[in-house]
Amino acid sequence: MGLIGFLGIITAEALYPGYSTSANEISDLGATQPPQSLVVQPSATIFNTTVMACGVLVILGAFFLYGSFRSRAVAVSMGLFGVGVLGVGVFPGNYGNLHAGFALLAFIVGAVAAILAYKVETAPFRYFSVALGAVSLVVVALYFILGDSSPFAGLGSGGMERWVAYPILLWVTGFGGYLLGSR
Repeated sequence: MGLIGFLGIITAEALYPGYSTSANEISDLGATQPPQSLVVQPSATIFNTTVMACGVLVILGAFFLYGSFRSRAVAVSMGLFGVGVLGVGVFPGNYGNLHAGFALLAFIVGAVAAILAYKVETAPFRYFSVALGAVSLVVVALYFILGDSSPFAGLGSGGMERWVAYPILLWVTGFGGYLLGSR
């Protein structure tokens, strides 16, 4: 899922004229926020399809995780992460608050899933997993607590958002490899 997510984002960015990883949020690739929403093709189709596919894959992965490890906390957090990711694609940025809610769910629960996954991981990967989840949560917390005074604010909204999303994508990519190598 993580690799598909990264490649979908990169491809949609490359095909979006004038896209800025600092000024534009990741979700702008699917559609910008109201009131003057902008949908740029083919970036929107590529991004939204990729995100929906990733969400479905994470939800399916959550079922298999529960079947393999019987860890309700890990499976539920992964499942909710998948619901958040799927919702981001089904309800692009032009859906306003509905989209924002799914994005926030994906960011927060994705980071929590990375941290909770230590229950089914072994060292040294479990420490890497916790660290990546913690980075995402700290950046989200700093944004909500400090707003434009956050140390990440200088990166722009897109840069700050990537400090939340990319550690989760990196973790889920590594977690998939970890699971494949451990069986």
